[in-house]
Amino acid sequence: MEEKQVVFVTGGSRGIGKAIALKYAENGYNVVINYVSDKTDVEELEKEFKGKGAETLILKADVSNSEQVEEVVKKAIEKFGKIDVLVNNAGITRDMLLMRMKEEDFDKVIEINLKGTFLVTKAVTPYMMKKRNGRIINLSSVVGVTGNAGQCNYSASKAGIIGFTKSIAKELASRNIRANAVAPGFIDTDMTSVLSDDVKDNINAQIPMKRMGTAQEIANVVYFLGSEESSYITGQVINIDGGMVM
Repeated sequence: MEEKQVVFVTGGSRGIGKAIALKYAENGYNVVINYVSDKTDVEELEKEFKGKGAETLILKADVSNSEQVEEVVKKAIEKFGKIDVLVNNAGITRDMLLMRMKEEDFDKVIEINLKGTFLVTKAVTPYMMKKRNGRIINLSSVVGVTGNAGQCNYSASKAGIIGFTKSIAKELASRNIRANAVAPGFIDTDMTSVLSDDVKDNINAQIPMKRMGTAQEIANVVYFLGSEESSYITGQVINIDGGMVM
């Protein structure tokens, strides 16, 4: 019987991260996810993943803290012996116009979104290098490509992820490790559900497909990039945005 593959999804307890983790679970992967909020119902999550036939390891960790990251990765290796696919999804927003943005709000977004991606990738990569195989998928955003008023911190962090992804793709290709990024547009999640209908209508009017995307549509592309179906793709950024950025 073939050994199950293992995926590690940061910020995998809800939203896009959870949809990604469930997509891998449905396709026979064992799953490691980290969460950071004390409100997370770990038991419910475990039940949900078990229902998909996946063995799971759900651990609390702040991705911007190198000691916590190393501890989580160590526990994942102890349990499963390997990590085949890494999905760096953990991220936050603290939106504000430049002139009103506090320094700590800029720093925190860069720490979680960009530094967190660096720390987790650095911790996982040695195990992939040893096996001479691995896939890394980083969650960027269309605003990392286009910029967005009121999001200079978030846009900078997501643009940084694109540069980071292309650089590690070049470094790791000779070890058969592929690195790609996806850049979601407006996606129907908890973050966008609080918007008024007028705001949503205005957003949809700017999208050629005239609707927001779903978390499942992001998960489908991330799964493809983590599979052998994409074995000759590395260093790419795929916009998943209904045609918003062309």
